[in-house]
Amino acid sequence: MKRWGYWTEIQGRRRTPRSNTKQVTQRGYLTAAVAAIHTAQAHDTNPLVEADASAYALWAGVVQSATTWFNQAVRNFVDVLIAGNLGCVCSAGSLDNTATAELGAEVYLSEATCAAGKFFYGTSKTALLKSEIATILTQAASATITGLTPGVKYFVQFVADAADPSEGAKSGIYSEYAT
Repeated sequence: MKRWGYWTEIQGRRRTPRSNTKQVTQRGYLTAAVAAIHTAQAHDTNPLVEADASAYALWAGVVQSATTWFNQAVRNFVDVLIAGNLGCVCSAGSLDNTATAELGAEVYLSEATCAAGKFFYGTSKTALLKSEIATILTQAASATITGLTPGVKYFVQFVADAADPSEGAKSGIYSEYAT
């Protein structure tokens, strides 16, 4: 009995994670990120699907090893929140290669206030050096990337612009061959 009383007394003095303001804030960021991803997966018309998960996984493989697509999406969402901006999950991404020497890029943005961004692209997933300004209408960002070499595989990633409410938000890295 005496030992348990002592242990209870020690526990009472410990600071629990729930009472630490920084940990509570961080937990809130994680909760918001997971909820946003689950909401994107359940979206009626523009759900986060396997192609989007593969794009996030490709991005995860570029920035660090041994992480999942889900963790990469959460990490980006949390990083954007910590920077004081609005988190955004990108879904329903696609690259249309039906036109010769161009790709039609499109991605749906979960954050309604996202108004400016670019599609960065290149022939290497680690060097997306060129960009095309995105047109954003009703949360759908799109752009036509022209002047591509037929038969070459291109990698494309949407990035919200500086000064945008979702500055720093990124899609996964999508890939397609130009025809």
